[in-house]
Amino acid sequence: MTIVRHDTKARMSRAVIHNGIAYLCGQVASPEARHGDITEQTESMLARVDALLAEVGSDREHLLTATIYLKDGHDFAAMNAVWDAWVPTGHAPARTCVCAPMPADELKVEITVTAAVVAGGDYPY
Repeated sequence: MTIVRHDTKARMSRAVIHNGIAYLCGQVASPEARHGDITEQTESMLARVDALLAEVGSDREHLLTATIYLKDGHDFAAMNAVWDAWVPTGHAPARTCVCAPMPADELKVEITVTAAVVAGGDYPY
């Protein structure tokens, strides 16, 4: 059994790969977008997901699950508008969306995803 940890620090790894599945840590908006509205934060967050998926040899067409955490349920429709445009047609993952406190006051949304690894990325899986 091989477990590969990607960009590991003392507290967490940005991704962990096991049996061809990538488990990404929670992604939030970039520092530049953290004070933006829910649309800007969701776009930034999903761009970060894209980048991390590419690093580990996957992409949004290979998403398996997504858990979205919203600070405010009133942002659900606006977040979904960005999400719906981002997810490729026919490739929607199993998804959960919950309201939860955020790790920083300015954050409005966070996501965790799992995805199948389809290419080598930085590691031979």
